[in-house]
Amino acid sequence: MLEDLSLNLYIILFCVAFCAGFIDSIAGGGGMITIPALLLAGCPPHQAMGVNKLQSCFGSFSATLHFYKKGHIDIKDNIVPIFCVFVCAVGGALLVHFLDARFLSKCIPFLLIIFAFYFLFSPKITEEQSHVRYTHALLYFVLGVIGFYDGFFGPGTGSFLMLALIMLGGYGLKNALAHAKLFNFISNIAAMLVFAVGGQILWLLGFFMGVGQFIGANIGSRLALRYGIKIIKPLVVCVSLAVCAKLLYNEYF
Repeated sequence: MLEDLSLNLYIILFCVAFCAGFIDSIAGGGGMITIPALLLAGCPPHQAMGVNKLQSCFGSFSATLHFYKKGHIDIKDNIVPIFCVFVCAVGGALLVHFLDARFLSKCIPFLLIIFAFYFLFSPKITEEQSHVRYTHALLYFVLGVIGFYDGFFGPGTGSFLMLALIMLGGYGLKNALAHAKLFNFISNIAAMLVFAVGGQILWLLGFFMGVGQFIGANIGSRLALRYGIKIIKPLVVCVSLAVCAKLLYNEYF
């Protein structure tokens, strides 16, 4: 398939990855842009997922790096949840080779609707950090479940990570976004390794799109830090509803 791609198609996929990286760094949902584009380009489903995970690693790394440099992430304080997310994402990516993810596509849209309206109207969604509302063990468990989900299926992962960090961890909006990118990068790496071992990655295409992801995510993360809740909140709500609509359309039409 790789040798059949024209230069024009590479450029188009680069631009798609750039847009996905920009949106994903602020609100998540980038995979709902890149995966359909890869399928339209002729990638078989598992290879499309493999390439998507590879190029997503570039975008989530770019955003994570920027947030880390600005002091919003402390790696040492997140060793345990990083480990939980990594192991669970590996399990999810392994399971996707044996099970059909369609049952998830039936229920995830409704969870995203609930999330979008919670994010839109909840007074708890602010820029300020608050006290931890529940035990760290519960937060780490939920993050692990979301990591498993990202390895297995994926749409809305960034939204679910932010919701968990805000509701369970008491994170402010910017810190929730920063740590969501960190954990999303870890789950992307874990899933990508599984797809790589299974021979499901088109490396040249993945790296080419990854450059677009890296640039787009860097710009998006800068805007997120600059404008904060004014850009993050509406974009998260819009992306969550868009992902929901896409999943419902795929399932019922």
